[in-house]
Amino acid sequence: MKVLVADDETTSRLLVRRAIERLSHECDVAADGVAAWEMLQAAEYDVLITDWMMPGLDGPELCRRVRAAKQDTYTYILMTTSLSGADDVIAGMQAGADDYLVKPVDPFALQTRLIAAQRVTGLHHELAKAKFALANLARTDPLTQLSNRLRLHEDLVAVHERARRWQRPFSVALCDLDGFKSYNDTYGHLEGDEALRRVGLAIATHVRAGEGAYRYGGEEFLILMPDDTPDRAVVGMERLRVAVESLAIPHSGRRPPGVITLSIGIAGWFPERAESAAQVLEAADAALYVAKQHGRNRVVAPGVDRSFTTTREATS
Repeated sequence: MKVLVADDETTSRLLVRRAIERLSHECDVAADGVAAWEMLQAAEYDVLITDWMMPGLDGPELCRRVRAAKQDTYTYILMTTSLSGADDVIAGMQAGADDYLVKPVDPFALQTRLIAAQRVTGLHHELAKAKFALANLARTDPLTQLSNRLRLHEDLVAVHERARRWQRPFSVALCDLDGFKSYNDTYGHLEGDEALRRVGLAIATHVRAGEGAYRYGGEEFLILMPDDTPDRAVVGMERLRVAVESLAIPHSGRRPPGVITLSIGIAGWFPERAESAAQVLEAADAALYVAKQHGRNRVVAPGVDRSFTTTREATS
């Protein structure tokens, strides 16, 4: 475990540190409560051993600050005190301490407290991992394993806010499988799910680091591209369009018969326009509509000349 000892008495501080290191734990020390608080904000500690009486910031106040702070993990707090009154011990526990030690600290008592601390912090670590896994599960589409609309909302808000702060562009691409209703009608929903799974894998494989890929709903997908303008986004989305077509998933339900293809509409956010994120999504949806109207299986980004130059004509 990683332990922080806060004590303004040099001898006491060093003796406790030596005892902790003998028990094979990592230990840092702080000469007062203010220094300890700064160290706790800069790094994670499994255990805090703090003296009750210290100048500037005493033990109980340090406990209250630790408990009030938002932490992903739990810091187990031991209060050391030479005060013998039961009321003082209770006051320390109410401030947030988990247990206490009477000074001078007995090595055996310290060892038993650290065993308990290791057990408690271990349980909190497991709980934190479980919460993280559940949070990811709640933000993941179970069929395609892409992020879902909940994650999209969170990421889009964050990207939009960052773009406004730093005056940087970003782009979104709304993608739709061509004639997918007729595919389900022809092959059934189980085969439809398998096609969506394969397309989702192709999308996950072809998006670049830093980009987000989401199942937007049904047979629609969305790609979020921070710092990209539509003219740059077209290049990557054309590669994605080709990758989906290259899966060669037969689609006899379209006219003429062919394979599953993808239509893509791109829109960008620019600092000088100051549009909302919702307006960017609406513009991407409008571009997707143009792609559908002009033959499907193509990438459209209004204002980008090469939108139609690398696409292949297809009908459904």
